[in-house]
Formats: sequence, structure tokens, C-alpha cells
Amino acid sequence: MYMFRDLYRRSLERPEEFWSEVAGELYWRKRWTQTLDDSNPPFYRWFVGGDTNISYNALDRWQENRPAFIWASSSGSIERYTYGDVRKKVAEIACVLRSRGVGRGDRVTIYMPMVPETLFLLLAVARIGAVHNVVFSGFGAQALADRLADSGSKLLISADYMERRGRRIELLPNAEEAAKRVGSVDILIYDRSRRAFEGGSGGCGDAIEWVEAGEPLFILYTSGTTGRPKGLYHGHGQYMVWAYAHTKWLFGFREGDVLFSTADVGWINGHTYGTYGPLLNGAVVVWYEDAPDYPHPGVWWELIEKTGASFIWLAPTAVRLLMKYGDEWPRRYEMKSLRLVVSAGEILGVEPWRWLWKNVCRERGECHVIETWGQTENSGFIAAPGGFGVGGIRYRLGSVGLPYPGLRITVVDDSGREVPPRQKGHVVVRPPTPPAFALGVWGNPKRWVETYWSGFPGLYYTGDVGYYDEDGYIYILGRGDDVIKVAGHRLAPAEVENVAMTHPDVVEAAAVAIPDELRGAVLAVFVVPREGASVKPEDVAAVLRREMGPVAVVSRVYVVNKLPKTRTGKIMRRVLRAVAAGEGLGDLSTLEDEASVEEVKKAVEELRYLLR
Repeated sequence: MYMFRDLYRRSLERPEEFWSEVAGELYWRKRWTQTLDDSNPPFYRWFVGGDTNISYNALDRWQENRPAFIWASSSGSIERYTYGDVRKKVAEIACVLRSRGVGRGDRVTIYMPMVPETLFLLLAVARIGAVHNVVFSGFGAQALADRLADSGSKLLISADYMERRGRRIELLPNAEEAAKRVGSVDILIYDRSRRAFEGGSGGCGDAIEWVEAGEPLFILYTSGTTGRPKGLYHGHGQYMVWAYAHTKWLFGFREGDVLFSTADVGWINGHTYGTYGPLLNGAVVVWYEDAPDYPHPGVWWELIEKTGASFIWLAPTAVRLLMKYGDEWPRRYEMKSLRLVVSAGEILGVEPWRWLWKNVCRERGECHVIETWGQTENSGFIAAPGGFGVGGIRYRLGSVGLPYPGLRITVVDDSGREVPPRQKGHVVVRPPTPPAFALGVWGNPKRWVETYWSGFPGLYYTGDVGYYDEDGYIYILGRGDDVIKVAGHRLAPAEVENVAMTHPDVVEAAAVAIPDELRGAVLAVFVVPREGASVKPEDVAAVLRREMGPVAVVSRVYVVNKLPKTRTGKIMRRVLRAVAAGEGLGDLSTLEDEASVEEVKKAVEELRYLLR
């Protein structure tokens, strides 16, 4: 087994040789003629001329009776599928797609809940060489229409409804309205009660389309916390190699290992850790259809017990939700099978980490709680604390770990000069970028350059701020757009929020800067109390002043029951800033819950009234 630092060093010293070896562990119908084409930066292309298919590599390389997929519903039913079962379902759906005229390179938008057929759909689209564009089933008609139009989709596939917290939520009306607004999209309906696609039939065989590595596999639109969503598209071969390799390095999959991916398939984590990564490694992946606290707050932990999950992939926002219900829920269930709890999507924070370590891992040395860091643009995470497949987990509290193979991640100041350890700055990646990276923004190569490569010419700008320590461990503090400048000091939201969450009854916090005539900007902090607890704003403000000193110029602390977030669980701090400062809210198409904004508005207005 390679040790992590040896693997990392080789990836930088001989990148083409390194990635050729990794790619050679997968099946290629035709070997590539050029490992890396870096002639047109920042558009880097790997495995040029190589023909493969990710669906074949995810399914056909494994024995038919090998366990592959477990699906659980909120009603308590559990369905289990072998690799042979999945392959059969995928071939049937591929026939349905072909009967609708879908072929190589055609875009297919998928508007489906977390049901088994959604996983089969992704693999079927890939199997025939088409391009899937998954749109989260919580989006409305306009957001769906925008993504349909931008992707130029030939077919829209929609379930008739989804289930959430015991309610039936209709999807088909949104799909039909979106298709009407676009005007040139065929709709294929999935009937949940019959478990069948309308007008679908099998019988065309299982013809696999072998595609070139640089052909698009999928388009995925960013959540848009700071602006109009971008359609990032990933290459068939490039993404396949990265999805296979980096998940193998982190999880060190053994035969029979089970990965419970709680991420919705509408987001990059659902693609990579809920579908392609584990299947490319012959592991078992678990999906759960409903909310993390429905039908009860222990449903995730119950599923770990029932499935014998080795790993769980979750988001900090869900952890904070479950923390509100107390310690007793996870402690009801047997979770000795669990070896790794992975947090991704937002900064986890110290208190949620301790809660998971204490109540989920039960402080067992063979179980680890870690954070990783990455983006839709990078196929998932690009930094993590070592891995089971490369010498073991080496976690440092508050850090997202070390750059993964092929990544030259560093931190620079405003002028683009690299800063020394522990100095805060902008997190960037030095080229050439590894196979993890998207090929660009769909239909808009100029936007790829302007968004990611123009802020610091010659460097890929992640948009995040952070620092690294003397051993190269990376600490992410938040988005660059969210940096708070107060009284001449630069603060990252995470610094303020971690302190606010040391209050014993605060389970979630968000900090933003709002304009102030005298001081330029002051802090506004929004906190969510633990279930059944009462939090006084002045107590939180006192904690901040005591722990952070004079730099914590706190204007207001607002107590709310929920924070506005995207559907990926990321806090929309720009919305909080706008409400607190009395400004326009901007694009809310990716907002998860409109009621959260109304609650924030109410809290701000109530405090203004009391202070008049």
C-alpha cells in the first residue's frame, strides 16, 4: 500500500506517468494517445484519444451476485440490488431512451426524487453516450426551465411526484410548465405507482456506446449562492478516473463495504459518492429518500445499523439539524460497523465535530470523523486527511486535510503572492489541473476563464479563503465574497460562527458584515437555538466579545429557527446581509425554504422596532 505523501509526491513529479497508471486500472476500449494535452490553458484535457464508458466500468466489471445498491424509503421498506440487478435495469432504461431517439452527445435532463430508478437512469444515459443533467427535484418550473434551455436538452425525464415528510409533492406540473416555457423538449414520465416509464419497453439488447475521454458525461449547475448558476460539464473519461481513484484512496474499499450517501443526486456529492465512486470500486451504496429527521430524528443512525454501513457521507447542515434533538437519538442504535463519518458542503465547526465523535463514533479509535473540501468544479473533494487506502486517516481538528494527488493547492494574498503558513488569504490551485476538474462552463468557455482564472492570472481561484499550516494541512474559513471586514480587521465567517456556537444552546450560526456609518462595517450574527432552548442575543454577543476581543464589533444578534440555505445546505449569507442591511435579495432560485427568509426578515424587523 502506498503511503499518502509518497503517492502525492509521485503525482506531482511525474503526473502523466502517474495518471496513466491510475487510468490503467479501469477498462478502455481504446487506449489514449496523449495522457495530457495542456496546449490550450486553462482547458486541460486528459487521456486524449482514449475510448471508454463509465457505466461499463461501474457495472460490468463485477460479478452479477455482488451486492451493489440499497434503497430505503421513509415507510421502512428496504430494497437490495446486486450488480447484475442494476445492470439489467440500466439496460432496460437504455432501450427506453434509444426508443425516444436519444443518442451519443444528446442532453437528457433528469427531474427525479431519490428513488432507485434515478440511479439506473444516470447509468443508462451514460451507457448510450448521452449527457445527463440532473436537476434537484425541489426546484420549481422556472429553475428547471432555465437549466433545460441552457443545456439544450432533447429529453426531460420526470417522476409524477415525490414524497417528503409524509406528503405527496407533485413534480409533473413543474416539468410540463418548464417544457412549455422552453418549447422544444420531449417529456418522459416515470409513474411511481407502477414503477415504470410511460410507454417504455425493453428488448433492444445492451449496446454500449464507447466514447472519447473528453466527451461530456454530465452537466451540473452550481447552487448559485453568489449569482446565476453555471452549468459545469465533466468529461466521460476524466471524471471516471478521478471518481474511481480518489474515493478508493479515501475509503480504501474492501469487498462488502457499504457507503451511506445522504447527498441528493442533484448535487455533485450525490453523483460522485452516491453513484459513480462506490460502484467503480465494487462497493455497496445506500440511498435514503426522505429528510434526515423523518419519520424520526434517528432514521439515519437506524439505517447504519440495518445496512451495516462502513461509511456515511453527510452535510454539516444536517448534523446541526440533528443536534437540535439531543444526544439520545444516535445512541439508540448499534453502529459498530461505522469506520468513517465524512462531512462536506460547508464548514463543519468544532461543536458539530465533537457531537459526531461523541454520539456517532462513540469515541472509538477505529471510527473517524473528518472534513473534506472541494467543489462541483472539481468532481467532489480535492483535499482530505489522508485515507484508508493510502496509509490511514490523519485528521486535524478544523482542517479539511491535505491536497489530494495532482493538486497544487496554495494560498495567496490580494496581489497573487504566496503567503507563509498560517497567514490567511485566497485559496488557489496551480496548473495543470488533474482529471478532477470540469472541462468548462457549458456553452460558455469565456465564463470558465473569467470566473475561475482571471482573478489571479495563471491560477485557478476556488473562491474560498483560508490558510495552511507548517505541514501543508488546509483550513478553509469561508467564501471570499463572505469575508467580513470590521474595524480594519479581516474575519472569515467561520471564525465568528465557531465562537458563537460555543454557547451551549446554539447549534448553528451565520455571521455577515453590514454597513455602518461610523465604522464602515459591523457584525450581524444569526443564531439557531437547540430544540426547546431559549437563547438571549445579549448572551451570544457577550461570548463573541469575550472570546474575540475588541475586533468583534457586534451590531446585532438575531435568534431564528432556521437559516436561508441553498438546496445543497449552504448558508446564503448574501441573503442575510441583504435583509439586515435592508437591500434587495437578488436571485433566490436555489433557496431551499422561502419561510427561512421570512423568518429572518421578521427577526430583523422586531429588533428594529424594539430599538426605536
